[in-house]
Order: sequence, then C-alpha cells, then structure tokens
Amino acid sequence: MIDKLQAIKDRFEEVGQLIVQPDAMSDMKAYSKLSKEYKDLEKIVKHFDEYQNVSANINSTKEMLKTEKDEDFREMAKAELDELETRKEELEEELKVMLIPKDPDDHKDVIMEIRAGAGGDEAAIFAGDLYRMYERFIDTKNWTKELISLNEASSGGFKEIVFSVSGEDVYGTLKFESGVHRVQRVPVTESQGRVHTSAASVAVLPEVEDVDVELDMKDVKKDTYRASGAGGQHVNKTESAVRLTHIPTGIVVECQDGRSQHKNYDKALTVLRSRLYEQELKKQQDEIAGARKSLVGSADRSDKIRTYNYPQGRVTDHRIGYSVHNLPTVMDGDLDDFVENLRIAENAEKLQEGSMD
Repeated sequence: MIDKLQAIKDRFEEVGQLIVQPDAMSDMKAYSKLSKEYKDLEKIVKHFDEYQNVSANINSTKEMLKTEKDEDFREMAKAELDELETRKEELEEELKVMLIPKDPDDHKDVIMEIRAGAGGDEAAIFAGDLYRMYERFIDTKNWTKELISLNEASSGGFKEIVFSVSGEDVYGTLKFESGVHRVQRVPVTESQGRVHTSAASVAVLPEVEDVDVELDMKDVKKDTYRASGAGGQHVNKTESAVRLTHIPTGIVVECQDGRSQHKNYDKALTVLRSRLYEQELKKQQDEIAGARKSLVGSADRSDKIRTYNYPQGRVTDHRIGYSVHNLPTVMDGDLDDFVENLRIAENAEKLQEGSMD
C-alpha cells in the first residue's frame, strides 16, 4: 500500500508542475482534466502525509519510552501513543477505501428517466412524487437540472419524464437510484381505503461525449413532429419536437421540451449516445462480473431496489437491507443516508473482490 501511495504522491507533484506551466491553459480540455486529477489526488496525498506524520510520531514516542525514567512523563507518552496508534489504524482504513479504483463515469453528468410501471394512475402519480424528490435532492447539491421530455398522465404525475442533471460527481451519487421503486399506500383514487402497491422505474445514464461511443449517423432515423404537453402556445404551431430511432438496436429517443428543433435534436442525440453507452457498459459488466455480479452496482432497471411504505412511514433499500422511518423527509429530497450507505456497501464489495483476486 505504501508503494502505491508514494507513486500517487509523485504523480500529484508532477501534475502540480504541469498545471502551472505557461502554456497549460492553451488546451482547456487537457487543462480541465489535469485540474480534476490534481484535486482527486490531493485528497489522498493529504491523508498519506498525515499517515506518515503519525507513523513517525509513533516511532519517536516508542524510542523515547525506551530511555525515559520519569513515570509521569511515561504515562503521558503512553496515552499519546495509544491515540496515535488508533489514528494510524483509522487512516489505514480510510486510505484502503481511497485506493479502490473509482468508476471512471462517477464524475459525469447524467440523463435520468422515470417511468410509471404497474399500478395504473397511482403509478403515474408516484412517478411524479419521485421526480419531485429528485428535484429537491438536486437543489440541495446545487446541481443543474434541465427537462428533456415528459408525458403527463391525466390523473396527475407522469407516464414518463426525462431530464439531465449536471454538477460535481453527479453519476457517482445518483447511479444507485437505477431500478424499480415500489410504493405502498392508499391511492387518492381508492374509495375503500385499501393499501395498493404500485411501481415506477428509474434509469440513471452517464452522459457521454462523441469519443465515448461510436455512432454512425447513417444508422439514425430522424422524425420531427409538433410537441404536446407543457411548453406554451408554440407547441401547436411548429414541428420542434424530435424523435431519433437507432435502427440497429431499435432504441427510440424523443425530445420536445426546447422551443427550437435544433436544440431538441442536440438533446435527443445526447440521450441516444447515453443509452447506447449504457447498453455497451452493461455487456462489459456482465462479462467481467459473471457469477459475482454486484448487487449494489448492477443498476438493472428490472431489479426492485426500494420500497416506500406510507402507512408505516418507512423506506427500505432492499439491496443492503437498510430502512429509515422518516418517509416524509426522504420524499422531500433527503437521500444522503441511502447514498452514503450504498457507497459504503459498494466499497466493501470492491475491497472483498480485491482480497479475492
């Protein structure tokens, strides 16, 4: 571990020199990449510096105890040694986690898709509740959200809503939300007061650039049509909405939120690239993981991942068996507990896999 950490420190110092070169900002894309690498490495290096400092103090305290005769002084030194050794163990554990290879997509922005599932009108209303929950969570993170397309349900909520989220480490935070979310409650449409179970699916796709996925535009069919739903008077006057069909895979993407056809086309193309990237990524993950497929990181849309039980005020994440009894707070966007516990579980899995390899 020490050799790895020293190599990281050497690279940190090298990057530090590169970003202060006079011509460093001539290529802004490369400069931005270096700046991010510097910031990521800095966290590890700070921990490593503290680890080395604590180790040096442990050694010097032990040496001093070999020769020191004053009992009061020896007791103080022993107490300090206990604290130092405890801190060293803590730092070792923290550094092990920091050395786990990061998902290369964690820093990316995302496309989120929420779709009503089983449960009719109530499923659409629940999809709307999930959308508001994510809206509020996004606000707490100071991220930016942009609507791409929506299909409103007659009873309220959405049959489908697609939007993008941009900010720092968005995919790394939201990727655990992919899957089927289930709600248990008495629907507003239920006259007998019976509890119903409905579901909505959430997909979180990392936004990708042209270089991330090969897309031959000859394989893409473009259709335009008049937008419907939210958007104002213009929706009935111009064919601003865009539908893209990727012929080899049959993937269909629609975007109707923007007023201009060009803007909707660009957004739809971004979503299409992300869906193709996700498809390829899933193939790779299935090949690599095989029988040891990660429960936390599988991000399979068909997996039931979380239940929101209104009568008991409970939210349960089934992947890690974690429950909280503050459902109203969760629906108001407080997802940090779930994110943190899922991240811990994922890191534990990766550490376990590392020890098995």
